[in-house]
Amino acid sequence: MFHEEKKEGSPRFGKLHFPVGLWINSPKKHFAKLGRRWPSVGSIKSTSSDTASRSNEVVELRQPTKNKNNRHKRLSNIFHRGTILMTGSISAGSSAGRWPSEKKLTEIIDSVPGDLVELSSQKNLPGILKIFGDDISSGTNYKSVLATPRSMAQELVKEALERYSVADSETDAFVLCDVVGRFVGHEGEWKMEYLRIVGDHERPLVLQEMWKPKAGFSRRFEIRRKQDVVKMTTAEDNETAGGHGINAQARRLQKIRSRAASGGNAPLREREESISLRRSISDINLNTKKRRERKNIKSMVDNDTDPGKEEGLNQKDGPMQNTTEGNNSIDYPEDSNDHIDLDFEHLSQCLIQPPSQHPYFLLLQGYKKNVDFVIYVMTRKKHLFGRSEKALRDNSPYVDTFLSAPDILPHHCCVWRLDSSTKKNIVRVRPYRGALVTHNGGVLQREAELHTGDLLGLGEHFLFMYKDPRVPQTRPAWLPESWSTTGLSGAFSCQMCGRSLQERQEAVQAYIESKDLILQYRSQEEDAVLKEIIEKSGNSKNEFKLAPAYLFSLCIEHSTQALDPGHFPKLVMKIATMIKEVVWEKIKEIGDKQPEKQQDKNFGTTLGIEEVASDLRPLMLWMANSMELLNFVQKKILDMEKEWESEGTSQDVLLSSDLESCEESMALLDEVIMYTFQQCVYYLTKTLYAALPALLESNPFTDPGSLSDVGDLKNMPEGIRGTLAIYQATMDLTRECELHPDLVSQTFGYLFFFSNASLFNTLMEKGNGEPFYQWSKAVQICTNLDLVLDWLQGIGLGDIATEFFRKFSTTVNLLCIPKTSLLKLSWNSFRSEYPALNSAQLNHLLRNYHLGVGRSHPPAWNPPEEEKDEITNTGIFESFTDHPPLILPCDNFCMQLSQPIDNDTFHKQLCQLRRFVWDLEQKSLPANQRSLFRVETSQ
Repeated sequence: MFHEEKKEGSPRFGKLHFPVGLWINSPKKHFAKLGRRWPSVGSIKSTSSDTASRSNEVVELRQPTKNKNNRHKRLSNIFHRGTILMTGSISAGSSAGRWPSEKKLTEIIDSVPGDLVELSSQKNLPGILKIFGDDISSGTNYKSVLATPRSMAQELVKEALERYSVADSETDAFVLCDVVGRFVGHEGEWKMEYLRIVGDHERPLVLQEMWKPKAGFSRRFEIRRKQDVVKMTTAEDNETAGGHGINAQARRLQKIRSRAASGGNAPLREREESISLRRSISDINLNTKKRRERKNIKSMVDNDTDPGKEEGLNQKDGPMQNTTEGNNSIDYPEDSNDHIDLDFEHLSQCLIQPPSQHPYFLLLQGYKKNVDFVIYVMTRKKHLFGRSEKALRDNSPYVDTFLSAPDILPHHCCVWRLDSSTKKNIVRVRPYRGALVTHNGGVLQREAELHTGDLLGLGEHFLFMYKDPRVPQTRPAWLPESWSTTGLSGAFSCQMCGRSLQERQEAVQAYIESKDLILQYRSQEEDAVLKEIIEKSGNSKNEFKLAPAYLFSLCIEHSTQALDPGHFPKLVMKIATMIKEVVWEKIKEIGDKQPEKQQDKNFGTTLGIEEVASDLRPLMLWMANSMELLNFVQKKILDMEKEWESEGTSQDVLLSSDLESCEESMALLDEVIMYTFQQCVYYLTKTLYAALPALLESNPFTDPGSLSDVGDLKNMPEGIRGTLAIYQATMDLTRECELHPDLVSQTFGYLFFFSNASLFNTLMEKGNGEPFYQWSKAVQICTNLDLVLDWLQGIGLGDIATEFFRKFSTTVNLLCIPKTSLLKLSWNSFRSEYPALNSAQLNHLLRNYHLGVGRSHPPAWNPPEEEKDEITNTGIFESFTDHPPLILPCDNFCMQLSQPIDNDTFHKQLCQLRRFVWDLEQKSLPANQRSLFRVETSQ
C-alpha cells in the first residue's frame, strides 16, 4: 500500500518530519500517542517554495478506531490529498493526486543536456577520456588519454601525469577522483558536490556505464593530490554543525563498531554521541516484544536490590505494561518512559558476555572510565597496544588498541601468537623500547610467554588480565600460596613464588648446578661478572679454550632477554674493551721477552719453538674467542634489525645510536683478531727464518733417518726437522685453542708464503758466490722440499702448501733438469715452461748455472733484445709485502648456545660463576633480607 512512500529518500517524510521507521513497525494503538508527541502535519511550515500554499492548512490525526477500512481511508486522506494546484506552475492533469513536494526530480530540477552529463567523455570520440587536473596546472583545463573498458585507474593516472609533465617518482602522490557537481551562476562556474577516490584497480569507463549522476548533475574525472583529498575528507567529517550531522554521526558510529570488534577505544565525545543516537532509536521503537525483553533484563539485574527498590520498580513497570497491552487511553508522562528506556539501555550494556573463540584482555584498572572498555578482544595473531598519533599512522604498524593515558607510547606493547605443528596457543609479550610494562607484578624488559590468567600492566594506569577461553585455566603465577612466608627472599630474588625455605634452597641449588646454558644476574653486578670471566676462564691453562666466548655470550643473551634494550650495546662495548685490554697486556709481555734490538743484531738469540708457542698461546686463545664472539654479536644485531624493521621502528634515533655503538664494538673485536693474528705470524715467521736455510744446505741422503716414513719427525732428515717442528707446533697450538678452520688455513697460508719467499730469496743469493746452481745440489734441495710437502699433505695442508710453494718448487725443478736436456732448451722454451719466473729471475738462474769447468752458456739462453730493459729494471727477489690478506670467516663456527656442552671443565666454571653471582646478590642485601640457607658448589 505504501510501497512508494516508504522509501527513505522520499520527500514526503522530510516534509512531515516523521521518523521513517515509525510506519514500519507501529501498531494502530500508538497513533494517538504520536499525535501528541509530534506536531500536527498542518502546523509544520514547509521551507520549500512549491509548498508555500499549504503552510497555513491544519490537519489533525484522529483517534484510531477498530474499523480497519476507516483507518485505511484516513491514512489515504493523509497521504493522498485531493488535487492541489500550484499557482500557475503545473497543469491539473500532471499534478493530480500528488503533492507538489512529491514531484519527480526531473520535474523540479533543471535538466542537464545529455552531452554535459559525462564531462570526461564524448560520444563522438570513444576511447578518449578527459582527466581534469586543476590541482596540477591551474592554466590547463584537462588532458586527454586513451582508455578502454579494461583500463584501470592506476594506469590512467600514470598516463595523465606524463601529459602533465610530472615525474614518475611522484606518481604515488596522486589519485583519480570521481567528482559529481554542476555548473552554477551566469558564467557557468563548476561547483563540486561530491568527490570519491577511484580505487587503483577500478575501471573508469565501466563506472561511467554502470553508475550515472542523478538528474541535474554532471560527472567528471579529476586527478588530485592524495594528501589534499585526505584533508578534504577530514574537514568534511568535522563540518555540519560541529560534526553533529547525521552523516558524521553515522561515520563515527561505524568507526566505533569496527574499533569495538578489535578491542579499540573511541574518544569520549564520539561515544557519548553514539549512545544518544542509540537512545533515540529506542525512544521511537514501540514494539511491545522488545519492551518486554528490556523489562526482563532489568529484572535480572535487580535481583540483588533491596525489596523496597524492587517494589518501586515493579510499580513503575506495571502501568507501563498496561499502556502497551491494555487500554490506550491511559496516558503517562513521556519523560518517565524515556528515563526507564535509558536505564534499560545502560543495564543491557552491563551484561557483557566474554568471547569464547578469541583471547581477550580484561581491564582491571583503567585511566578514564568513560573512555575505556572492559574487554579488548585479540582478533589478530599480533595485537598492538599504543596511543593514537596522527603523524605515525601512515608508516607505522597497525595499532589494535588505543589507550589514552599520557605515559602510553605510540607503540607500547606487542602481544603475538606462535602456532607451531607441535604446540598451539603459545602467546608471547614484549614491550617496545622505553615502554613501562609489567608482567605478574615484575617489570618486563624483554619478551616473555603470556599464559591465561597473567596480569599485564601498561604504564602506571592500565592493568589487564589476559584470558584465553580455548586454554584450560591453571593457578595464576602471581597468586601466592596460603602458606607462603612473606619477607624472605625467594629463589632468584622472587618474593611472590610461594615456595617454602627448603623449596627455594633446592631451586637455587638446581639452577647453580644445571648444565643449561643460562646465566642470570642483575645489572649492578655486571662489571664484577665480566671481570670474573676474564680472570678465571681467560687463562691459557684452561682446558676448555672457548669458555670466555661462551660465558660472554650467555651474558649477552641474558641482556637481550631480561635487561633494558639500551643495555645491549653498552654490554658489547664493555666486553670488547676488556678483551682488547687483556690482549694488549699479553702483546707487551711477549715484546719484553724479545727486544727488537737484539733480534736485529743476531737472529740466533730468538727463542725456540716451544717457548714461542707458550708465549703465543694466550694470543691464539683470545683470537679464537674473539672470532666466535664477533660472529655471535653480528647475528644478534641482524636479528634485532629485522625485528625493528618488522615493527617499523628502524628509523628511531635511539636505535640508530645503538647500532653505531654496536658497530664500534665489533670494530674493536675485529681489531683484536687482526692484531693477535699479526703477532702470532710475526713470531712464528721469525722462528722460521732461522730454520729454513738448513733445507737448502743439508743433504738428505747422508742422514740416517728413514725417508719412507714421513709421519714421525724423528725419522725426518736433520735439515728439515726444525722447519717441520715449527709447522707441527703451530698446528698443535691452533687445535688446542680451537681456532676457526678458516683462520687456521690463513695462518698456515701466511707461514707458507713466508717460507716460499725466504727460501727463494736465499736461493737467489746463493747463485752470486761459489757454484751453487748445479744438478747435484738441486736434487738434494728437491728431495728436502718433497719431504716437507709430503709431510704437510699428511696433516691436511697439502693443497695450501702446493699453492704457496709454487715459485720455489718451479725454480728447484728447473735446476734439477740434467745438463744434456738443459742445453737443448732455448730462452723461449724456458719462458713458456716456467711462467712462474719473471725474465730477470730466469736470466739470473741461467747466467749463474754451473755447466762445468771451462764450459760457457749456449747462445740460446740469452734473452732477446726487447726483454733486456725489463731484466735490468726488474728485481730478482720476492717481496714479503705481497702477503695474502686476512679474511674473516662467515660460517662453520663452533659456538652454538642451542646445543648442550658435555665438557665437565666448562660446567664447573659455569657453576662457579653462578655461585659468584649469588654471593654478590646476597652481599648487596641487608643482613635481615639475606637467605637463611647456603648454596654449595658441586666439585
